[in-house]
Amino acid sequence: MSTPPSSAAPVSTDLIEIEQALTRVTYLAGRVRQHERLMAMAGLSLDRAAASILRHIAESEPLRPGVLAVQLSVEASHVSRQLRQLEKDGYVIRVPDQDDSRAHRIQLTDAGLAAVERMREASRRGMEMALADWSPEDLRKLAKLFHRLVDDFVTHAEAAVEVGPSV
Repeated sequence: MSTPPSSAAPVSTDLIEIEQALTRVTYLAGRVRQHERLMAMAGLSLDRAAASILRHIAESEPLRPGVLAVQLSVEASHVSRQLRQLEKDGYVIRVPDQDDSRAHRIQLTDAGLAAVERMREASRRGMEMALADWSPEDLRKLAKLFHRLVDDFVTHAEAAVEVGPSV
């Protein structure tokens, strides 16, 4: 029995290389060892989930815990546990939701903002070390292309949601 021919167009070698490079960058950036190094440079002792939550809140605060869970694509109970610990450690507080008096939103405290800034600074120092031999022009090009990549990914993701899943 022969395999039916694929109706999809062949994928270019460049796209294959880009996908492989992005997969590798994602892996390298998400490794436990990398997180531990970042926390040591920042002088913090947060696990990866807590660090991710703090960074996300800093970019879009204040959020309801359920919205935060959806945006991070994790279970609400996981976010709730993390938020309780972050609140206990003084990084976040719960504030009343002005749209719904029964609900609350999560906001960073000054300590939470300082922690996020320390993580960002440590991350920037790591990027500086990794890209030290790149020319300013190459760095500008990379930044521009990364912004374009993110914008196109967001546009594509939103278009896919509007169309819905294919069956």
